[in-house]
Amino acid sequence: MADVKYKRIVFKLSGESLAGEQRFGINPEVVESIARQIKKVREFGIEVAVVVGGGNIWRGLSGSNKGMDRATADYMGMLATVMNALALQDALESMGIDSRVQSAIEMRQVAEPYIRRKAIRHLEKGRVVIFGAGTGNPYFSTDTTAALRAAEIEAEVILMGKKNTDGVYDSDPNKNPQAKKFDSLEYMEVLNRGLAVMDSTATSLCMDNKIPLVVFNIDNHENIVKAALGENIGTTVGGKA
Repeated sequence: MADVKYKRIVFKLSGESLAGEQRFGINPEVVESIARQIKKVREFGIEVAVVVGGGNIWRGLSGSNKGMDRATADYMGMLATVMNALALQDALESMGIDSRVQSAIEMRQVAEPYIRRKAIRHLEKGRVVIFGAGTGNPYFSTDTTAALRAAEIEAEVILMGKKNTDGVYDSDPNKNPQAKKFDSLEYMEVLNRGLAVMDSTATSLCMDNKIPLVVFNIDNHENIVKAALGENIGTTVGGKA
């Protein structure tokens, strides 16, 4: 068995990554592939929590909400994340991996309410905990949710899978062929340079709580296991993760 670097991780999964090439909705084959990799991570004894986005269904901040009240659009985005969380839970359960969806917006028929101590207990029992509905508040992104939940459950690292990029660059590599990739960064550098890793609220929260972040390419689902085992992939933000 490979050496295990982390005992407890938060995996930040974007909604777009669940859509696959179709770029909208939920692609069952993609969800199954991601769930299979999470299962492998669990087999190493690593406790796994997942924060899911909802951009494959609805984007609160932009795109989907033209002319709509921002708070209303954000709440709709939170509901989209719960749909994604349920899809991932179903895929995990079909593979024999116990999981729980905890929602920051109460909806008892489909998910548990978020309770910190209960989430930690689930993790200790080997269950995958999937956090849906963001923080339960408008104006906060699922990046901020990942930082907040990681601090609350005392996770050792946030693993952030990104589509179409293998790390953090000083400019958009799709527009600038000379863009430089960073192997490591400090959070203050991310803030000062305005790098699009995560929003500034999430970045500050990670910095204040000394939670490292690993940004890697989610297009190759095998990278999920590599990142969880601490292999040197992507970009590490926030010190010597």
